[in-house]
Amino acid sequence: MIFRSLQSLVMICLSVAMVMAQTTSAVQQKTLLGFDREGSDRERVLEKQFDSFLKKENLREWMKRLSARPHHLGSPYGKDNADFIAGLFRSWGYETEIERFDVLFPTPKTRLLEMTSPEKFTAKLEEPVVKEDATSGQKSEQLPVYNAYSVNGDVTGQLVYVNYGVPQDYEELERRGVDVKGKIVIARYGGSWRGIKPKVAAEHGALGCIIYSDPRDDGFFAGDVYPKGAWRNENGAQRGSVADMPLYPGDPLTPGIGATANAKRLEVKDAPTLTKIPVLPVSYGDALPLLRALEGPVAPAAWRGALPITYHIGPGRATVHLKLEFDFNIVPAYDVIARLRGNERPDEWVIRGNHHDAWVNGAGDPISGLVPMLEEARAVSELTKTGWRPRRSIIYAVWDGEEPGLIGSTEWAETHAQELQSKAVLYLNSDGNSRGFLFVAGSHTLEKFINDVARDVIDPEKEIAVFERARARAIITGDAEQRREARDRADLRINALGSGSDYTPFLQHLGIASLNIGYGGEAENDGIYHSIYDSFDHYIRFSDPTFDYGIALSKTGGRAVLRFAGAGYLPLAFSNFSDTIGRYVNEVTKLANDERDTIAEKNRRINEKTFEAVDDPTKTFVPPKAEPAAPYLNFAPLQNALARLQESTRNYDRAMVEATSGTRLQSSDVQQSLDDALRQVELAMITERGLPRRPWFKHQIYAPGFYTGYGVKTLPGIREAIEQHKWDEAGEQIGIVAATLEQTAAQIDRGTAILNTDR
Repeated sequence: MIFRSLQSLVMICLSVAMVMAQTTSAVQQKTLLGFDREGSDRERVLEKQFDSFLKKENLREWMKRLSARPHHLGSPYGKDNADFIAGLFRSWGYETEIERFDVLFPTPKTRLLEMTSPEKFTAKLEEPVVKEDATSGQKSEQLPVYNAYSVNGDVTGQLVYVNYGVPQDYEELERRGVDVKGKIVIARYGGSWRGIKPKVAAEHGALGCIIYSDPRDDGFFAGDVYPKGAWRNENGAQRGSVADMPLYPGDPLTPGIGATANAKRLEVKDAPTLTKIPVLPVSYGDALPLLRALEGPVAPAAWRGALPITYHIGPGRATVHLKLEFDFNIVPAYDVIARLRGNERPDEWVIRGNHHDAWVNGAGDPISGLVPMLEEARAVSELTKTGWRPRRSIIYAVWDGEEPGLIGSTEWAETHAQELQSKAVLYLNSDGNSRGFLFVAGSHTLEKFINDVARDVIDPEKEIAVFERARARAIITGDAEQRREARDRADLRINALGSGSDYTPFLQHLGIASLNIGYGGEAENDGIYHSIYDSFDHYIRFSDPTFDYGIALSKTGGRAVLRFAGAGYLPLAFSNFSDTIGRYVNEVTKLANDERDTIAEKNRRINEKTFEAVDDPTKTFVPPKAEPAAPYLNFAPLQNALARLQESTRNYDRAMVEATSGTRLQSSDVQQSLDDALRQVELAMITERGLPRRPWFKHQIYAPGFYTGYGVKTLPGIREAIEQHKWDEAGEQIGIVAATLEQTAAQIDRGTAILNTDR
């Protein structure tokens, strides 16, 4: 589901950052991350042996087999793939089971989009067979072009173009005197997650929503279209979920609990994550006649796509009829769970996941990321034949139902929540994969750890460490500050996680330290995202023909799993984390000041009638409305909590350096006690009450934005309250986040006390 388009949402970047003095040697860094000198040497020997077991031909063979037929949630081939994957794990010696959940998955019965005025036009809503693509003709098994979790609807109304359909676009419409109430909107993909578009449209009174793929974003403007090139052709369309996942992901009928056979379910009509209005995606071939018929103001320059028309906003004579009807079925979701038990700490779980379902054939999304994980798991099993066993248990999970809404992972996490919070020490996710640069996002307590991994994986094209290639990219593409940080800081910063893939329930609901990894940035795969052309034939032409970056992902994920499963104590570090929290505190403080200044300036312009003096009298412009002045917020509790966190981090680092100079950390009892303390650091970042208006999201540091969907909001309770000008709520959230940071610092102090005992 994630990052693929613009693989910017699909995988998230090892960016760059601020300078931090580094006083320890490479060997000391290894020690701080759970390995002594001797253990580090053993680790490298083990990883070299692991690498020797990896075979590219397996990736190609498995991709061709798994993507041979459409395999969406609830499909026969989806179950066949789950059985096949489970069979692989069993053949490699894993304790393997398929865990079933019964979940809501609507499929369309009626899809009609027609323009009734000023001329007649009926959308095709069909992706044609391409002779160069062997699987594009499997019509009887393909899901048609539609948006899952749209409600039924039969609506007719004037058409209005709303650009990307995000809140700022409606502010622009209001300035131009355009109201969408009682109308049908058409938005282009991009700018936010697709589910935000009907959500915001409904909030503004629209009757229905059409989403189209503009060729400027992923069609002929970007490059030659498929099959000549990689990009979306005029009939290609993007399927996808439009459930309101910023409220909660997973099965819409069982929020907060696993969708087991006997689970208590909501009525479909009461499911809060279904859309409030009908919504349908279309190709740019189907969108062109609709957009051409629009009248009204010419769209702002930033709103104009690449179609051969003048983009107008509407409304006018262009009237459309949208009729949708769905079968709201309960279907089975099949999660494959494979375990390799640890020999010393079997009740500490390192969980590695990807998903197996797709909207159609899904060679790129998700099979390109799944087959490297399978090969990684096979190579780990080969290590066991040499007598090696992991210290901690390793769980490989292959989820179903990710595409409609992170369903398989969410239902499993909700079902096993209590056990996971007491045993899981890491969740490591990947999704689609292709040629290019390493992208990483996740918990910043893991930033130092994953940088260490990236230094030891060699880029297959450049034959330098993938860390160095990512650093070089930051120097080339970054601004002056980013270049300085890339050169001077020992570690590259990892991005924070919003949503869009299966890490969400583990990190943001359960408080389990998580990472999302993958490669991308050089392949051309955005143009077939969620279409019938996301196929084996497309992938081996345009994404990673040699599967070299599939092996790079196997090596990256494998090293992370082996190191986390084998370390003497959990390889978490807190200096990068506290530094990152400091940046977030500075950002929300500045945001509050900026919003206060912006409101004051806007109100002054309104009072001075500046807008009226500037606006073109031959066009319609409506001055913005004044709003109450923003108060000064008291950030002292947050700043004091940050100071406490930074002091706790310094104390922990000192204690760790001193402990590693002696023998204390060689004691298995001390290591186990330290693990118990460190595992709960991320747990300290969640609150049971969760975020305002969406209590399922409990993490106070990271969450998907309420109006971004995939995109992350850090310190979300504070940041979104400020952005939405809810000043009383912002003050309340400052106190909650401050208490969370205090709680996190106290948990780090627990680790420090263990290191200092009997020193």
